Amino acid sequence: MGRLRSFLSGERIDATTPPPYLLHVRSSRLFILTTICIAVATDTFLYGMIVPVIPFALSSRAGVAPSSVQSYTSILLAVYGAALLVCAPFAGFYADRSSSRRLPLLGGLLALAGATLMLCLARTVSLLVVGRLLQGASAAVVWTVGLALLVDTVGQAEIGAVLGWTSISMSVSILSAPLLGGVVYQKAGYYPVYYMAFGLIALDILLRLLLVEKKLARQWLPEEFPELDEISDPEKTAVEKPGEVAPEVLNTLAPTSEQPPLARPLSKYPPVFTLLKSRRLLAALWGCIVQMTCMTAFDGVIPLFVKETFHWNSTGAGLIFLAFIIPTFASPVVGWASDKYGPRWLTVSGFTLAIPFWVLLRFVTHDSQGQKVLFCALLSLIGVALTLAMPPLMAEITYVVEAKERESPGRFGKTGAYAQAYGLFVTALAAGTLIGPVWAGYVRTAAGWGTMSWSLGLFGLSAAVPCLIWTGGLITEINAKTGEERAAGRPSE
Repeated sequence: MGRLRSFLSGERIDATTPPPYLLHVRSSRLFILTTICIAVATDTFLYGMIVPVIPFALSSRAGVAPSSVQSYTSILLAVYGAALLVCAPFAGFYADRSSSRRLPLLGGLLALAGATLMLCLARTVSLLVVGRLLQGASAAVVWTVGLALLVDTVGQAEIGAVLGWTSISMSVSILSAPLLGGVVYQKAGYYPVYYMAFGLIALDILLRLLLVEKKLARQWLPEEFPELDEISDPEKTAVEKPGEVAPEVLNTLAPTSEQPPLARPLSKYPPVFTLLKSRRLLAALWGCIVQMTCMTAFDGVIPLFVKETFHWNSTGAGLIFLAFIIPTFASPVVGWASDKYGPRWLTVSGFTLAIPFWVLLRFVTHDSQGQKVLFCALLSLIGVALTLAMPPLMAEITYVVEAKERESPGRFGKTGAYAQAYGLFVTALAAGTLIGPVWAGYVRTAAGWGTMSWSLGLFGLSAAVPCLIWTGGLITEINAKTGEERAAGRPSE
């Protein structure tokens, strides 16, 4: 029983406990990054896999009338976001107090497996809704805990570039899933679509069982990860920096009554309330809501739009998402630029550049070769613009926690607040996932394709303004931009 507990938690039982096999590989940065990227990709793939399938499955399996298919499609996409919205803060709160990030990840996997099985077998709308709710709960755990684990692993200075890879896995899976789902459904039928899902889940199980967190690997290899003292100990990170005097040296100096205490007393309330007081964080979260609203808006309307306008089947409905996917491969470069030059102008440029392309979508109205080329080109340009915004917004969450910790060392305790911060980030993504399909679906039904497209463009402007003012720190102040400047302690709020 002890060995089982050790295997699940990763904690060493006693001095005689042997290290896990291939410990160096299983605790390496590359392996952990790969595992989290695949975990995120699996969750988002299962979200988008059934996008081109839903309109056809609702009619053939659940007996929904054709006039109600658009409404139920939007509802099934939105309830996923609702579950994500509710569960993400609780997942973050639990993860920051858990001794291991691994157990919550495994729990999220169980929810994912159950949700996928339920969706596969469901023949009623109610069961489809319950399955989507479970998918959302699973995604809340994976996103929140996974992103916090990445911060634990790589530290703060390089988090933008690393999150760029996570952004790729999210974007590629959420947008390639409709492509693969549509092709497989058209060529092989309903159940083979879910065979892909079960294969991904099996791979996810294997990787999550093999993963060993660096802080746990340090039980056997303390000399391999000396930097974890600074990554995992907020108080030490806030004080011991290159060029500064170490605490033990400070202790030898004569104390004065004017010296401030190292850290304020910890609040009795969870760190999430402190984080929500930051206008900088709120601006980043609003940007995430707008970003995800724009991305998921396509999921609810493009399959039906291309079916009605271009007379494409589910294969064509899936293939069109390629135009949106390809630009996301630049995400690591954008994340690196955010680490080096700061997140403000990348984010603002992304939201601003997308506006004219959203508006121009209104001119795609009929079936012709030129209209198809225009549609693909506009989707690609919107993809480029949104790619500029997402990695910096993800990294900004880490930057804000870092700034708050530096402002008052130790305020979030030994475990920090990264999981709770990314719980808020996932909540923002969930809100966007909830808003996007409903907005696009109902506006298109009530006012048409053109109104839907320009309204989403204006919505993007609502993110550009607060991000201009607060992202990276208040625009009227001198703020740290690079990882080196943040590490040196320059003001960032």
